[in-house]
Amino acid sequence: MGLLSLAIWLPIAFGLLLLAVGRDAHAGVVRAIALVGAVASFLVTIPLVTGFDSTTAAMQFTEALPWIDRFNLHYRLGVDGLALWFVPLTAFITLIVVISAWQVITERVPQYMGAILILSGLMVGVFCALDGMLFYVFFEATLIPMYIIIGVWGGPRRVYAAFKFFLYTLLGSLLMLVALIYLYYKSGGSFDIQAWQKLPLPMPAQVLLFFAFFAAFSVKVPMWPVHTWLPDAHVEAPTGGSVVLAAIMLKLGAYGFLRFSLPIAPDAARAYAPFMITLSLIAVIYIGLVALVQRDMKKLVAYSSVAHMGFVTLGFFIFNPLGVSGAIVQMISHGFVSGAMFLCIGVLYDRVHSREIAAYGGVVNTMPVFATFAVLFSMANCGLPGTAGFVGEWMVILGAVKFNYWIAFLAATALISGAAYTLWLVKRVYFGAIANDHVRKLTDINGREFFMLLLLAIAVLAMGLYPKPITDTLNVSVSHLLAHVAVSKLPS
Repeated sequence: MGLLSLAIWLPIAFGLLLLAVGRDAHAGVVRAIALVGAVASFLVTIPLVTGFDSTTAAMQFTEALPWIDRFNLHYRLGVDGLALWFVPLTAFITLIVVISAWQVITERVPQYMGAILILSGLMVGVFCALDGMLFYVFFEATLIPMYIIIGVWGGPRRVYAAFKFFLYTLLGSLLMLVALIYLYYKSGGSFDIQAWQKLPLPMPAQVLLFFAFFAAFSVKVPMWPVHTWLPDAHVEAPTGGSVVLAAIMLKLGAYGFLRFSLPIAPDAARAYAPFMITLSLIAVIYIGLVALVQRDMKKLVAYSSVAHMGFVTLGFFIFNPLGVSGAIVQMISHGFVSGAMFLCIGVLYDRVHSREIAAYGGVVNTMPVFATFAVLFSMANCGLPGTAGFVGEWMVILGAVKFNYWIAFLAATALISGAAYTLWLVKRVYFGAIANDHVRKLTDINGREFFMLLLLAIAVLAMGLYPKPITDTLNVSVSHLLAHVAVSKLPS
């Protein structure tokens, strides 16, 4: 078993172990097992980064085993520069979520921890799969634990939110399944994604494939106008569910564009780039304004996630190295920043049991240490230089300037709206005089909460101040992808 298989199956094995111990197991033992599983799962991803060769665009740490011979299905894994960083990011966020739930989740603890770990392994599988059907199985399987997490440990409208999340994402994926079957027959009976990328496909077929993939991945990102499931899912999900959803699950759709839409249907991708850029700009500008009028903290951060992910799809479809690299950096930084924002909301909710902005005010007076972390993450959310939130957005804007000045200008307005809704949130919640008795009775964060926020703060600052290790691993793979997309795949 290679490193990628360990990264996938180790958290799943620990998750199944937790489900097997049952509801009667001691909560302390369950939490300890979950923590060991999360730490071990993160540690096995470190050699992937330290042993990665950034001078080649070839797949690395590859594994290939027969799966279902009759249909020529293979258990085929590998990562290149486009996928590498999402594996340790997933494991890191899972570790943070396990720590965050240590004292907060008190009912069905084995099931919650098990679902989180299983979900982690399945998401890593999406980023590593090089077989089309294996990708589809992992991609769809992630819906099950997240559906359970929202539906069991969520808020008052959790069943509605869970069903909406499940139906939106499932319906889009059915068209992707049709596309995968078409490619299977077109390639002579192979599910090898890399072989599919070399197929000469006529333009009508490329267009149909492009929009089949678009149906699956745009919902997952989510792009405007199929984003409406996200605020409901975030509001009703428990804190850990919101963190995983924002930090990792949204990236599955964006990664799908990189692995399928662009390389398999490059002519269609270039033809419909204006369409994708338009939708991305609507997400960046319009959804940013929607975030500005939210009264619920979770809804505000959820809408800001849609706006930030708009930068990702914009970067992909301007077809230059700065734009694509910036989009991938934005995906990674958004994982840290959005996860931290939802954790901060969770810390407040655990104490006051309200997500309404109006329920707070002057929190810095009673929780100064927590407020320091919260303001740092808020600054990263609005793209302050020196934080992770700045690097990706700035790279995408620079790439957009090379592509079209006015597109870059429109995208850059998000820096204003992002600062507006984030600073409005900070002013109302953290600064000013103590607003009410609830805030007056607040106690500052404990050691566990300090540790998880410190880990995220280090990640946010390290990536903001020194993003070179990430960008270096991206360069060759991004250049290879763009060279591939630039060459027509229409039959001669």
